[in-house]
This record gives sequence, structure tokens and C-alpha cells, in this order.
Amino acid sequence: MRVLIMTAGSRGDVAPYTGLGAGLVRGGHDVTLATHALFAPLTAGSGVRFHPTPVDPHALSHSDRGRGLHSSGTGLGKLWRAASMARSAAEEMTDALVEAARGADVVLAAGAVAPLGRAIAEGLRLPSLGLFLQPQHPTREFGAPMLGGRSLGTVGNHLAGQVVTAAIDRVHTEALRALRTRHGMRPRGPAALRRAHERAHWPVLHGFSAHVVPRPRDWRPGLDLAGYWWPYDTRRLPAELEEFLAAGPAPVFVGLGSATVPDPGRVSAEIVRALRQAGLRGVIQRGWANLTARTDDVITVGDVPHALLFPRAAAVVHHAGAGTTAAVLRAGVPTVPVPVQFDGGFWADRLVALGTAPCALPLRRLSAGALASALRRATRDPRHRDRARALSRHLAEEDGVAPVLAALDRTAR
Repeated sequence: MRVLIMTAGSRGDVAPYTGLGAGLVRGGHDVTLATHALFAPLTAGSGVRFHPTPVDPHALSHSDRGRGLHSSGTGLGKLWRAASMARSAAEEMTDALVEAARGADVVLAAGAVAPLGRAIAEGLRLPSLGLFLQPQHPTREFGAPMLGGRSLGTVGNHLAGQVVTAAIDRVHTEALRALRTRHGMRPRGPAALRRAHERAHWPVLHGFSAHVVPRPRDWRPGLDLAGYWWPYDTRRLPAELEEFLAAGPAPVFVGLGSATVPDPGRVSAEIVRALRQAGLRGVIQRGWANLTARTDDVITVGDVPHALLFPRAAAVVHHAGAGTTAAVLRAGVPTVPVPVQFDGGFWADRLVALGTAPCALPLRRLSAGALASALRRATRDPRHRDRARALSRHLAEEDGVAPVLAALDRTAR
């Protein structure tokens, strides 16, 4: 089949689909990934075609509106600000996504673009299914991940999930209008379209393991867990980093991925002080937060393959995005999550509950003393490493691509 995977967002919202796409190519399918042009290099050599879409998420996150997310003190406030920012981005991407879908037999839509993906597929009379990296559907069993995941009780959790759903619908209002005005399609409104697909049990496969988040018992049929989709990445570690790793004990990796911070200089200095207080070497990843430091025991790096670096780390400090959380679990090393916003709090709490992290340390509470204390616990208490290794072994036994191949087989019948 000619398979179109569409997604949007940061690198963590894109990279897992490169590995999934490569797996589908090995399974005999012709796969295209449609997402921001910034990420075209991620598919190089994978056999996955790339269809660029507009919007630069890096530039957007560093714009006044992007930096304004830090002024919201609640998960709900951040969500509504992000939804407003994403609304014009979704409309801007619409034409490129329609163009890509016209050459497809089936549309696989990530959670960030699911309403638009469903509408485009319906307008072109193509089958579609969802590929989500977070549990987006409302459940009574835990708090809404995109609001930080804090439990509000069974009723409150379900209501919070509905709020998130409404926000995602709102993001795509202008995009669906563009399908009518520019492409002659007649999609229903986002809420009506979603309700229709929910009644039809629109299939959604989730790219995480039941060992990490068990499937909620109150989810409808058609919402299934596939297991993790590991990014396609054939790069090696830079020579300078290899030399640093060989020159001393295993370092702590510190990186905030695509998250931004209000004061990169202050955060970088707190990280260096924490490493010194804990007596640990460090590898700091610059990332979108622009962290930087250089001492005898600390090195700053750019984008490097996590799959090669994380297993060689004493611990990993990260923003708890879905993709980095998956990479840490795969590596089998202890971790200190520093959630910044959105689903970071949810994944951070999962890591603590799983025993691979001693605690979560939200960015707003980050200090040298607090981070040094957490690092001592993560690196000196063997229970965290033992639990991380056990989980890593479970994940190595799973094949997240196989359920997607099976779903495509059912679609083709």
C-alpha cells in the first residue's frame, strides 16, 4: 500500500515515525512521512519518502508567542495558549497535507494532526487510522497527560480529558475550513467529525508499551497499544564526545530536548553546580533551550543519537517528553525527569512510579541543590538502575511495528 504518515510538532513528535516508517517499508509498503521541512534529514537512508510541510516549529517555539507559554502557571493555561498558537500553523500545513494524501492509499495520522488527517482522508475517500504517542482519549484512571497528568479523581480526570479533546478540536477549525474553501471538500466540523469516528470506533494505535502505561480499562474498542516505535538513526557519536566518554567515569546526560527555558544561562549554571556537588561528570545537550557549559568535567553537544549515548550514561536528566522518555527506558538507565510543560509531568510521574527515577524535579523548582540530591539518589541507589534494566529487557521483547502492519493488512481487505 501507499502509506502516508502525517505528523507535526517538535523532533520528538516526528522521530518515532521514522523508525515505524522504515519498518513498514521492510514490510513491503511504500511509505511517505509528511511533516515540517526542518525534519527532512531524519528519513535519510530509511527508505521512507519525505513530503515537506510549512511551519518551522523551532522558530515558533522561540517566537514571542512560544516564549509566552512560560508565563502560564497552569497546565490548562499552557494548553489554551498552545492551541491558539497551533491554530494558524495547522491551517498553514493543510495544502501540503492534502497534496501528500492525494497519492496515498491510507492515511496514518499522529495525535497532533488527527482531526485534520481524518477529514482529509474522508474527503478523499481513503481509510485512515491514528498513531498516537500519548494517551489522548479521556479516561478515569489517570489525569489528562497534556495537562500534566495530575489526577483529579475519576470524574475530574475524565472531564480534563474532554477539555483536552475540545482544545485539539479548536486547533483544527480553520484548517477544516480551508478544506472547504480551497479543496472542495465538505468535512464536518471537528467536534462532529470526532464524534462520528468515535461511534465507528476509529482505530488508534499508541506508540508506547503497556509495561509503561497499561491500557485504560474504560477506553472504547479500537484504542490499542502497539509498543514503542524507535527512531531510525544510523549516526555515530562525534569523536569529541567519544573521547570525553573514554576519559573518565560514565557521565550524566542533561538535555531538555525541544523545550525552551526563560533563562538558559541560569539553568546551565545550576546544572553545572549540581554536577559538581554530586561529584559527577556531565554531557549537556544544547537543544532548543540553548543550554551550554564547558569545564574539565562537562561537555556541551548538539544533536546526538540517544540510542548510542544513553546506555553509557550514569543517569539521564531530561524534560520527560514522550520520545526522550522512551529512549531512557530503552537504555535501561536511571533518570531524573525535569518536566517543563504539557505531557512532561505525566511521563515524569510514570518514571517515578516505575521506580526508574527517584523523583521528578519540575523546571520551576530546579536548583543546584535539588538536582544534586536527585542525582545522588539516582546514581547511588541500585534499585533505580535494577528497575530500569528490567524494564529495558521487557521493551526489547516488544515489536511496535507488527501491530501497525496487521492494521494495514486489515485495511487492505
